[in-house]
Order: sequence, then structure tokens, then C-alpha cells
Amino acid sequence: MAYLISDDCTACGTCIDECPVEAISEGDIYKIDPDICTDCGSCADVCPVEAIHPN
Repeated sequence: MAYLISDDCTACGTCIDECPVEAISEGDIYKIDPDICTDCGSCADVCPVEAIHPN
């Protein structure tokens, strides 16, 4: 089960540095690759707008 980034994402970049497996890609709204995500939750813990949630 991977995490998802909602439309609330502000593309601040905080989550990218926290992902230990580099599953997050940049864009207007960042995306998490579900095939790479290990469901660790590090990205959700640091998201300042709480835009990252378990799927």
C-alpha cells in the first residue's frame, strides 16, 4: 500500500528529501510511484500542508 499526494500539494519539496527510496517525483503536484513506495510514512510526517495520505 503506497502513499498518495493530494491536490493540496504546494510542491514545496520537503517530502522528496525525506523519501529513503526516491519514490517521489517533482511536478506541479508531486507524485509517489506506488511500485517503489515502501509505505514508511516519512513523507507524510514532514508535509507542511498534510497533503500526503495512505492509499
